[in-house]
Amino acid sequence: MYNKAVTRIAIIEDDETIREGYAYLIDHTSPYQVVNTYASFETAKHQLAKDNPDVILLDIQLPGVSGIDALPLIKKMLPQVYVIILTVFEVEKTILDALANGASGYFTKNTPSAKIIDAIKEVIMGGGPMSPNVARTVIRSLQKNFDSPLTKREAQILDLISKGKDRSQIASELFIEVETVKTHVKNIYIKLNVNSKADAIKIAKANRLI
Repeated sequence: MYNKAVTRIAIIEDDETIREGYAYLIDHTSPYQVVNTYASFETAKHQLAKDNPDVILLDIQLPGVSGIDALPLIKKMLPQVYVIILTVFEVEKTILDALANGASGYFTKNTPSAKIIDAIKEVIMGGGPMSPNVARTVIRSLQKNFDSPLTKREAQILDLISKGKDRSQIASELFIEVETVKTHVKNIYIKLNVNSKADAIKIAKANRLI
C-alpha cells in the first residue's frame, strides 16, 4: 500500500539527464514523491494507471507519440491528473494545442528548478502556472483581431518573421517546406497590400493581427 497523502509525480521525458535531474530535484528538495519516470509515452502507458500520479511532468518532443498527442490519452486514462508541460517549444500553436488537450501548466526547460516545484504546488491548488513568456503568448493570442484577413498559419508565419526568423528557420520550426513559407509570405503581402516585411509587420501589429 502506498501513502496517497503524499503527492505523487510521474515524469515522461526522453532526455535521461533531464529526466533524472527532475526526479532528483523533486525527491530531494520538495515534499513530493517521484513514483516513476519514462522515456516515452509508449513505455509509460502500460504503467501510468498503476502509478496513479497526481501530477505528470510531460515533454512534447518524445519518440513515437508526441506529448501533445499523448495528453488526451493520459487524461482519458487518468481524468484527475494534472499535466505540466516542460519543453523547449514556445510556438503559439504548440502552446494552445497543449492547453486545449488538457495541460494544466506549461514551462520551458530553462525555467529555474524552484519554479517547477512551485508549479506542482500551484496545479494541485487549482492554478494554471506558465512561464512568463508562455503566458504572454496566450494573452496575445486571446487579444488578436478575429476579423483578420490572415489565416492562422499566415499569422503564425508573420509573427515568426516579426521575431527575426528567416524563411528556412520558419520552415524548420513549423515542419513545412521553404517554398510553402514563400507562398504564405506572398499571400500575406497581397492580403495586407504591402511590398515589404517591415510594412507587413507594422500593419499587422497596428491591427492586432499578430
